[in-house]
Amino acid sequence: MIKSPRGTRDLLPPDTALWNFVEATVRDVFRAYNFHEIRTPIFESTELFARGVGEETDIVSKEMFTWEDRGRAESDKGQSLTLRPENTAGVVRAYIEHKLWDRGLNKLFYIGPQFRRERPQKGRFRQFYQIGAEIIGPASAGSESAARDAEILELLATLLDRVGVTDWTLELNSVGDLADRAKFNEALGRALSPVVDKMCSDCQRRAVTNPLRVFDCKVPADQPIIETLPTITQFLSEHSRAHYEEVKNILNAVQIPYLENPRLVRGLDYYQKTAFEFTHGALGAQNAILGGGRYDGLSEALGGPPAPGIGFAIGEDRLVLSLSASAESVIRRPDVYIAPLGAGMNREAARVARELRRYDLVVELGDESFRKLKKSFEAADKAGARYILIVGENEVAANAFALKHLASGEQVTVPRAELAERISQAK
Repeated sequence: MIKSPRGTRDLLPPDTALWNFVEATVRDVFRAYNFHEIRTPIFESTELFARGVGEETDIVSKEMFTWEDRGRAESDKGQSLTLRPENTAGVVRAYIEHKLWDRGLNKLFYIGPQFRRERPQKGRFRQFYQIGAEIIGPASAGSESAARDAEILELLATLLDRVGVTDWTLELNSVGDLADRAKFNEALGRALSPVVDKMCSDCQRRAVTNPLRVFDCKVPADQPIIETLPTITQFLSEHSRAHYEEVKNILNAVQIPYLENPRLVRGLDYYQKTAFEFTHGALGAQNAILGGGRYDGLSEALGGPPAPGIGFAIGEDRLVLSLSASAESVIRRPDVYIAPLGAGMNREAARVARELRRYDLVVELGDESFRKLKKSFEAADKAGARYILIVGENEVAANAFALKHLASGEQVTVPRAELAERISQAK
């Protein structure tokens, strides 16, 4: 038997009802904040991620699904392509390619699959789903402002509350600008030098290639050493510090609680200044639901014009895991099950079903092959329908139908013209 590849899985009903609920709610929130949807290809040039995400990140060095294009066109051959491991680089590439600044499009969101070759575990898959958003544009449009950072964070607090994630924690930090980072990396390298040989192999590699990535380490034995290392907040310039303070001032004004975490960094090289994570205790040790930050300079790194930006990505798989709601609580069961009774009644039942569905009623249609009405009642009950509607020769002739409420057992005869209203009243 052929099964789904390791690290992937099928999303099945009724769980898909919960996913649809999350995505519909998220779209409503994005609409309220004037974000517009963008859909980029699921694979891009490998160079995009090497330049945008950073060659020394774990994503690029170890986790990408990459292959060489063997297309028929000569211009395609030899091109390295990669299934997208994240979506920000693709959004910025599209921003540059289509000159979205000329269209006034600077608030963009996406929902879709991403791919990473990593060890599958609870809430982490090789094909996983992300919900994300970016505010990007010329500084003259205000995209560099701390107000945009605070707006993103306030949007996320609203979004999590709206989908039913309770007891979330916002962790906040500033990772400074490039000059701040250079000073910090130098000091961090000196602090790591006498202790790095006691740390895990990943930390030993990161200490050479990109010392800031050491703070991404989740190995318990390394944490006491990490706690002794200097923090980026000690090296912030006056400009970076003022930006960070303004973000906090606005969050205080709109009453969004946060916890400052001076050791919080993001795993991608393009982040500058504001960095953040939202966590939730129900997810265990790997408790981050989402993360993001400011990435001024990413557009220039990809060959575009100066375009400061800030964004985030939500792991939708982990978001669904953290919900207090269940699939059963959001799935919409049939409003009515139509039971054709007798030969030739499938056609009449289909006509009634079409009429009712025009009123946004969920209708499950039975079959005249069910010789006994008892079988139709069993099917209606299994489908979770609220009503069963009997369509037989007598009902069609009278243009009035027997409608029974399955929970209470109450049965009434309802004229055809009044069926939709009667069924809708009890919704």
